[in-house]
Amino acid sequence: MMRILVLAFMVLVLLSGCNSSGQTTVVPQPGNKADLAFINARVYTLDSNFPWAEALLVKNNQILFVGDKTAAETHIGASTRIIDLQGKMLMPGIHDTHLHPLEAGSARVSCHLDSEQTLSQMLSIIEGCVQDSAGQDWLLGWGHALETLLNGQQTPRALLDQIANDRPIAIMEATSHSVWVNSKALERAGITDSTPHPVGGAILKDSQGKPNGVLLDSAGDQVFELANAPTDANMRDNYIGLQYGLEQVAKNGITSIVDARIYWQRGYLETWQRMAREGKLTARAQLSLWAYPSLDDNDQLERLKSMYHSDPSSLLQVNKIKLYSDGIIHNTTAALHAPYTQSFPEVGDRGLNYFTKERLTRYVTELERVGFDMHIHAIGDRGVTESLDAIEAAKGVNNLQQRRHRLTHIELVSEQDKPRFAQLGVIADFQLAGDFTKPENHHWSEALVGERAHKMLPVKDILDTGAVVTLSSDWDVSSLSPFIGMQNALTRGAQSFPDRHSVIKAYTLNGAYSMQQEQYTGSLEVGKWADLIVVDRNLLTADVNTIGATRVLLTMVNGKIVYNQL
Repeated sequence: MMRILVLAFMVLVLLSGCNSSGQTTVVPQPGNKADLAFINARVYTLDSNFPWAEALLVKNNQILFVGDKTAAETHIGASTRIIDLQGKMLMPGIHDTHLHPLEAGSARVSCHLDSEQTLSQMLSIIEGCVQDSAGQDWLLGWGHALETLLNGQQTPRALLDQIANDRPIAIMEATSHSVWVNSKALERAGITDSTPHPVGGAILKDSQGKPNGVLLDSAGDQVFELANAPTDANMRDNYIGLQYGLEQVAKNGITSIVDARIYWQRGYLETWQRMAREGKLTARAQLSLWAYPSLDDNDQLERLKSMYHSDPSSLLQVNKIKLYSDGIIHNTTAALHAPYTQSFPEVGDRGLNYFTKERLTRYVTELERVGFDMHIHAIGDRGVTESLDAIEAAKGVNNLQQRRHRLTHIELVSEQDKPRFAQLGVIADFQLAGDFTKPENHHWSEALVGERAHKMLPVKDILDTGAVVTLSSDWDVSSLSPFIGMQNALTRGAQSFPDRHSVIKAYTLNGAYSMQQEQYTGSLEVGKWADLIVVDRNLLTADVNTIGATRVLLTMVNGKIVYNQL
């Protein structure tokens, strides 16, 4: 199949040429008429040789023509559908290389809080959720802020026990890095006073040494793993959640995605495979298989290898591994070189590791040989160093030049590590759509890391080294809208992107590069897949402070319109 695609692309290139103005045209061939024509458009191509055009034609699932309206008419036949965009901007589809569409839409999480709510407001909502779900087993929720929870006079466990002590309750924090549970949930999970901290997690304790109802990182994951076992009912909820997630993806102009956390023991992989089998995928999807820190490495590595699937002609690929190096800063679980100024005693003053550098090195070394690219969560500066070290060690053993390993989040980075992304060919993936990522809001972490709080998310520093940088959403931790991320990326003061083109490229062509599909999509060029969007404003000229309000009017994936508000 790969050979057929490459040959088809070469034929289209041979048929194409450039007119005197440098616009790409297609030499007329018998029957070479477009299925769909976009005319009178502002086509922003991301092709450095030909950045703007006024017409784009589609045949089957590929771009047949990009150029001026007059030349386009040669390839418009009686059966060609014509869409007059009346000057609207047409651009490559967005690549969101880090989001959680299945989890974001899942009906398994039915109790929704807000991190801005007071403790009493949250408790009132949870009480209502318990009443509304009477007769069910687990009550799962999402959205609280950890600091609000810990400011109460009673332990978090006791607060939930007063609402319900006969059924398990587990509420995930907005970041997903801690879980608030009642006594029944602790009992179901087998967590007692003497339970050791799991690898990559911590069980917070009260003054008597009993679990206080807050489980950090992998300790909380274990509870959600139990509650989300792949029963028939849970699998049905997963499917419905993924349907909703894909609808939102299309609505936001996203044509290629990386599901950043496939919990394969919960049946997430089977849910994606069913969606593909039924022909209901409306985006190109690459899946990042979750590496469980608690599993035996020998067994897990063999299982991960068996799930690998890579075929560029397929909308669904299983070709990435999600590894957590560390946790997050505000839980004091992000791995730091220098100590936190204050931290949870159950964690320690330098954070924790889901995977040590030695384990990371083994996973990268073995799995990249199969074809996997690594998708490594690294937030603290020590987590970043150890992740880069592991990739460098694997490169020294395997010397595989085609790998596209990626570090995601990278909030704190040591000065000596900034040039290593470019040196090692490691992609730097940032999420800037959340308000908490804005420089003016970094003061929230100053109490934990001191002056380091003002050096977080060094986007411009890493860009300046020549490294490939991508931007993604981390939905539903942050907004799914790529345009909010674009606006924030351009208004970060000293750490802003240099211009609008570089921001759009981070969401399109660089994203395609990170997904190893830049030869097929990410820019609008003859022979590439017809993955494109139409938006309601020109992103290159609109007031920068209005970019976040951009609406998508049409989304096309593989030559098919999957969202249309024209």
